[in-house]
Amino acid sequence: MVSKVVDIGLRGLQFLWTLLVMALVGNIIADANSGNPSIINYDMFVAVFAMLSIIFLLASAFTGVMSGTPIPLALDILNTLFFFCGAVAMSAQLGVHSCSNQGYVKSNGITNGSDNKPKRCRESQATTAFLWFAFITFAASTFFSAMNARAGGVNLRGHGIRKAKEGRKGRMNGGVIRLL
Repeated sequence: MVSKVVDIGLRGLQFLWTLLVMALVGNIIADANSGNPSIINYDMFVAVFAMLSIIFLLASAFTGVMSGTPIPLALDILNTLFFFCGAVAMSAQLGVHSCSNQGYVKSNGITNGSDNKPKRCRESQATTAFLWFAFITFAASTFFSAMNARAGGVNLRGHGIRKAKEGRKGRMNGGVIRLL
């Protein structure tokens, strides 16, 4: 079992990173002239999904009611996956350039959607950094949730093929199993 302090601390950091991502992406959306690239909309989805998850996970961390069940683990896995995908896609579409390079901010699909392109570029770069920070904290809490779920008796292995009980041998006759 993971200590309550570590769990609440991780959830607090997740809340902070998610809040920053949500605020930055919301500002990017608000400053848009003619729509946004799909990655911006996806990042807002990630932030909203994570915020709803964190509300549940923080309540669970304080009360301990759901600890040891697969629900916190499933939410942590989903958030880890969503943040990873968002961070990789945002990094790939932004590239690594200076926001004062006018050629770059005019040619990039993410930065070229606002009247103030350098500001949008800096907000996008900050969003990318906070997406990575959130991914790291969700990856850590996924590990701790898996430990809690395992300690709580949750079977994390696949079900696979069940073996027949010993002492009962079956014989196939015309599609019907008859016990000897």
